[in-house]
Amino acid sequence: MTTFDDILEEAGKFGRCQKRIFILLCMVSMPWAGVYVGIVFQGFTPDHWCRDPAVVERREACGWNLAESRRLTVPLDNSSGQQSSCEQYEVDWNATELSCDNQELKDLSRTPTISCKHGWEYDYEGRQSFVTEFDLVCSNAWLVDMIQATLNVGFLVGSIAIGYLADRFGRKMSFLISNLLNGVAGILVAVAPNYISLLVFRTLYGFGVKGGWVAGYVLITEIVGVEFRRTVGVIYQMFFSVGILILPLLAYYITDWRWLQVVITIPYILFLSYYWFIPESPRWLLSQNQISKAVKITADMAKENKMTLSRNIETLKDDNADSTTASFMDLIRTPNMRKHTFILTYNWFTSAVVYQGLIMRLGILGGNVYIDFLISGLVEFPAAFLILFTIERVGRRLPFATANFVAGVSCFITAFIPESMFWFKTAVACIGRLGITMTFEMVVFVNTELYPTFVRNMGVSVCSTLCDVGGIVAPFLLYRLAVIWLELPLIIFGFLAFLAGGLVLLLPETRGVLLPDTINDIEFPKKAKEKIELKKQQMVNLLPNYQNTASNKDRATV
Repeated sequence: MTTFDDILEEAGKFGRCQKRIFILLCMVSMPWAGVYVGIVFQGFTPDHWCRDPAVVERREACGWNLAESRRLTVPLDNSSGQQSSCEQYEVDWNATELSCDNQELKDLSRTPTISCKHGWEYDYEGRQSFVTEFDLVCSNAWLVDMIQATLNVGFLVGSIAIGYLADRFGRKMSFLISNLLNGVAGILVAVAPNYISLLVFRTLYGFGVKGGWVAGYVLITEIVGVEFRRTVGVIYQMFFSVGILILPLLAYYITDWRWLQVVITIPYILFLSYYWFIPESPRWLLSQNQISKAVKITADMAKENKMTLSRNIETLKDDNADSTTASFMDLIRTPNMRKHTFILTYNWFTSAVVYQGLIMRLGILGGNVYIDFLISGLVEFPAAFLILFTIERVGRRLPFATANFVAGVSCFITAFIPESMFWFKTAVACIGRLGITMTFEMVVFVNTELYPTFVRNMGVSVCSTLCDVGGIVAPFLLYRLAVIWLELPLIIFGFLAFLAGGLVLLLPETRGVLLPDTINDIEFPKKAKEKIELKKQQMVNLLPNYQNTASNKDRATV
């Protein structure tokens, strides 16, 4: 029987058709950046202080600016020496000697202070965020964490649900359904009338976004030749970094968080047009015994690639049609499977916590958030090229572990560099971003290489759920610990990344190794290697040309 990989040899493994589909699907990664870390701009917390109606009235009458009225009427914070953001003098300003001509008051240091009674005033700096709109400051500051956490809850549930739909109803259909949901939920977020509705709509938004992104990832890797899958997978993720660069430019010109939300959402509505431009995965159709549809799509791909199919494609069959039914227990039943599952889930968790934490940290540093965000986004691009350059020369394990170590050490060092050495501090932090970006991109395909075929999809799905758990935890770690000490989150991030790197060294090297088919291949790798070498020798004896084509397939990721 002819397999789909056999047919791709003649239809074109990465021809014009696959390149067109690949470019279209790469566009999906860009708006996801705005969804994933857009809170840096949409949830921006400006300088704020207690609002007093009497002071506002006096300021308007006298023509004072915000700084002048704040200097006169806001107490100092005893711990920081800065003007308080959450307390005000318990004074009736209408009964004081404060006037337009008399801007000097008696010493108020012994005057009692109270929590803000009439809301807050903000130094907007031209930006309108949901923090300023819903007064999510002081005792309500933790509610900002919930906005990002609920998005990640949506990621968690949606990736599992849409992953199931992709296996049940097809990659293309689940991709389109998720984008329809993204468009509706994104607009609902933009028009949310209150905080509770914002949480609900953000959860729905997250439900579709990650699932649709994963469906696109699976679709493109299933229609290219095996030797191209890793490259298209890494570049597909790299377009997320392109979105990271575009986001601060959008936020600079679109200063209202609601309109920025609309702009981020529009691409998902446009992606619905892909119904006419991308096909269903022939591999999935084969797995569902829809042979005629798979044949037609494969023939159309060959035609667009200007290739001719000489084989009888009617004999196409699913490569894994006889696969064993997978269960969660397969991931933890045997020693090596347990070890792989633990280490990979921890790395997914750490990658999400450190990556998301480092990006959101830019929003609380007090510098130019647009430039800082742009610079930190630029350092992500070398990550993809470093991966593609090293994994076939050095292997997977060493670059994977090194990227974690670099991220961890950079976080530790950055925490103790004084603010006076701003550019040096920024440079070291950017190296940390480079390291954790490499880790995030590598964990995806290393995960696929460490599980046998019949449980591979489930293994990746289960392990990657810890990525979403990390996304839920990240804002609480960052924002709450930063209140104690601004650099404390970096210490935690550094520890997590350093431990992740150490654990990676316990994984086996998978460079140049055929993908495992059974759990025995994982538990007894020496016997598996002997079996593979025997199989290769048999194929060389039977098919003289096999050796020329086998080397590429040996290194491929499915």
